Amino acid sequence: MFNKNELINYERGDKAVKKLVVGLVLMLTLSLLAACGGGSGGGSQSASTPSSSPSTQQQQTQQPSSPAAQKPNYKFKLGHEANDTHVKHMTAEKFKEELEARSGGRMTVDIYPSRQLGTEAEMVQQVETGTLDFALISNGYMSSRSESMNGWFMPFMFENLSEAAEARQSEAAKQMMKDLEAQGLVGFDVFFAGNRHVLMKNTEVKTLDDLKGKKLRVPGSPVFQEFWNKIGAGPTPMPLPEVYTSLQTGVIDGIDVDLDALLSQKYYEISKYLILTNHITFPEVAIGSKIVFDKLDAEDQQIVREAMLAAVEWGVQKGIELESSRVEEAKSKGLTVTTLPDIAPFLQVAQEIHDAYAAKNAVIKAFIEQNK
Repeated sequence: MFNKNELINYERGDKAVKKLVVGLVLMLTLSLLAACGGGSGGGSQSASTPSSSPSTQQQQTQQPSSPAAQKPNYKFKLGHEANDTHVKHMTAEKFKEELEARSGGRMTVDIYPSRQLGTEAEMVQQVETGTLDFALISNGYMSSRSESMNGWFMPFMFENLSEAAEARQSEAAKQMMKDLEAQGLVGFDVFFAGNRHVLMKNTEVKTLDDLKGKKLRVPGSPVFQEFWNKIGAGPTPMPLPEVYTSLQTGVIDGIDVDLDALLSQKYYEISKYLILTNHITFPEVAIGSKIVFDKLDAEDQQIVREAMLAAVEWGVQKGIELESSRVEEAKSKGLTVTTLPDIAPFLQVAQEIHDAYAAKNAVIKAFIEQNK
């Protein structure tokens, strides 16, 4: 039995132990609550990851979402050499619009006109290596990389842009796009800057003989050079940015040109005569990086392809719409606009070109036969 003092001490000790236990439990509870609260932060989190594409400007991010398979966002880059009034730039802007609409805002594209990313050769190389996602490149350059693309340059193949637009659906035209895959490029389709004509600084042209010995700026395609050599002119390849000064200073006498470039580059300021020949249709080629495209899942590949094809189709129709109005605009700028009364000598040269290219390339031969 405890005496009175021992009982009092025992009760005091029991209370102290109880207080100690309660204190320890309270401290443990507060620690657990603090740990849980710090982890939640009171809201949701979003993660941002670098793009899986090699393009330095392409961005891929993930938005906050509970589903495991969250679709990424993309910011692509597209380059071309024309200024912002050219149909090429209009088509690039249409691609941006279509891409954003079809992806629900997950995809967009920054557009770099006027050679901001380099020459056409440099841009195609960037597309090939995956550092540039898309480009709109003239067939003048693309035909120097892929022989079958010269099929589009067969002289006097099409009387107007509507006929050329229909030729895009031919099997040979589709094969031209497939041929680009071997170079690491995705060939989407072509649209048209317009048919080609002859712009002369001072020389009025009434017959083929009036062009003999005249220095004409032409694209880099071998077809243009062979055509004008057979005519007797002096074809002079040069980059687009050099043309205005060369014409102004007399380095060249004239230009093999489409009406879009004639007006957008303001060549009418230093020229007198425009001869409507419609001798060659000039495509622009919409390409993408195979490296970048192959890294997209099937759904996103379809979105990109459909957006580009929709933009190209819009560009085709825009070119057709503008072609006739541009003739009137050229007249309003002070140019004397004429046609050739006899194109038979030109057609004879054209047939020689057709025969030569059909003999050395099966796709070009098929393209000529499918679009007679």
